[in-house]
Amino acid sequence: MKLMFEKVLPTENCSWRYWLYEIEELPFNFHYHPEYEIVLTLNSHGQRYVGDSIENYDDLDLTLIGPHLPHTWCSSQSILGQPQKVYVAQIPVAWLEQLTNMTDLKSLKPLLQLSRRGIVFSKKVAKESATIFKRMKSKSPSERFIGLLAILQLMHDDPKSQVLSSSGYNIAITSDPSTDKLDKIIHYLHEHYTRNLKAEDLAQLVYMSTNHFHRFIKQRTEQTFTELVNQLRISKACSLLINSSMPITTISDNCGFNNISNFNRRFIQFKRMTPSKFRKLYLTRILSS
Repeated sequence: MKLMFEKVLPTENCSWRYWLYEIEELPFNFHYHPEYEIVLTLNSHGQRYVGDSIENYDDLDLTLIGPHLPHTWCSSQSILGQPQKVYVAQIPVAWLEQLTNMTDLKSLKPLLQLSRRGIVFSKKVAKESATIFKRMKSKSPSERFIGLLAILQLMHDDPKSQVLSSSGYNIAITSDPSTDKLDKIIHYLHEHYTRNLKAEDLAQLVYMSTNHFHRFIKQRTEQTFTELVNQLRISKACSLLINSSMPITTISDNCGFNNISNFNRRFIQFKRMTPSKFRKLYLTRILSS
């Protein structure tokens, strides 16, 4: 699969695009576009891919994605029948950067610069932004514009925001052969994570020596190959723990772990709790909300 280009059309009577997706699951669709994008994901749990960052996410996930930065979210089907919601604001580069040339808004420039590596924000700011996004649905274009500025200001003021992609990842590499190889590796892992994955096989897939492959993965993802695979498998396991009543041993097998002891050890490594405790805590939170 190739990295996909997305054509963005503004909302009617607006200079930018506001949209709400309500869907059963978020498919893996690694793509990019020339616009800045604010993404708020609700009632969803899975993995977020931004540039060379691969992280687990859950409810109230708010990010700012810079122009041409490859990204996607991937989740399982809706939890207890609740639709997953994704609020999106896609803003043309020239429009937003011209806006921040105004003296009043120059303080937003560093935020836009950092967004070229992707930024994730705190739950507090995500919750406040969710309130604004929900109000936008019934508002006029001018009121939506004011809401957009309010969200950008919340992002600017968030002391707990975190940059996602590594400092070595930049827009220039989105069209070089190395990025194509990383995309190919990520897609392969996502489609074959249940198998016995070997670095040697992936190295052959992208025409690298095994040693070069290990260095490449570490440089581009800041994780070892084993860590990358385990993170993906644990994320898939979390989705099954939440969205099914499968026994934990079955989930372990379905997610590519060779034995339950290894699964439990890796789960605790990534989630700081056992699979059974994770299932209990998450379902308790959903039922009480």
